[in-house]
Amino acid sequence: MFDLNDIVVFVRVVEAGSFTAAARLLAMPKTTVSRRVAALEREVGVRLLQRTTRSLNVTDAGRLYYEQSSQALRTIEDANLRLAEARAEPSGTIRISAPVGFGGYFLTQAVVDFLAMYPKTKVELRLTDDKLNLVEDGIDLAFRTGFLQDSTLIARKLGSAQRLLCSSPDYLARHGVPKAPVDLTHHHCVIAGPSTSGAHWLLDGPHGQETVTVAGRFAANEMQAVVAAAVAGFGIAQLPNAIAEPLIDEGRLQRVLKDYATPAGGLHVLYPSSRHLSPLVKAFIELAVERISNRVITA
Repeated sequence: MFDLNDIVVFVRVVEAGSFTAAARLLAMPKTTVSRRVAALEREVGVRLLQRTTRSLNVTDAGRLYYEQSSQALRTIEDANLRLAEARAEPSGTIRISAPVGFGGYFLTQAVVDFLAMYPKTKVELRLTDDKLNLVEDGIDLAFRTGFLQDSTLIARKLGSAQRLLCSSPDYLARHGVPKAPVDLTHHHCVIAGPSTSGAHWLLDGPHGQETVTVAGRFAANEMQAVVAAAVAGFGIAQLPNAIAEPLIDEGRLQRVLKDYATPAGGLHVLYPSSRHLSPLVKAFIELAVERISNRVITA
């Protein structure tokens, strides 16, 4: 029967280039290393290594055996590492990036819950609409909304959503209900952005996509502020459906131009690599998936 330890010794000998170096690496006598390789050769029935007093050469059969067995050992080592990670309690600092509007409204509670669940963790949350370079900026994972561009990053889609046009019943009673997208130019609009003028809203409707330029009395790059202004009657706003629908059901908001909405965009979490993700990053991703995917329309 094959002894896995003999295979490990053989692989280390090939990688180290000599019995002496392998013995030092494995912290065992050189004679033991030689004996284990000889035992493996007897088991497989072919010579794997050609030994001389001055050199060590791998035979053709040995090279093939090394390639297959080393790959198998890496798989086992990876399984052991993942098992150890699964048993480890997440700890350390995780650095997260997210768009301002999305992060403030959807992500904050996930961060609070994560910190409460794992007392040994810290979170550094960077809310920005800039597309940061995760590797250069030291970001562990990033949330992106809209249409994802091609990237070498690992992307996991959490869902997709549209923005609906909504306003308070009080505002509509005072200013009237728009009948077509062009009517928005004559209304106060609550802008999710830096300026109260010159915002361009792209809408999907019965006649395809239309773009309308809107302005208003209030603009903010934070979604909670936009929602509060819309509910308070300062104009018509574009709100994510997951935010708008409960407020519509409660009667605090009313949907306008029901045949129109923004083009559906995706919600993704991105990270540099899926290999050897730390327990910290894995734990936050799973929590975020649970918390956030329930609040968007899953694709």
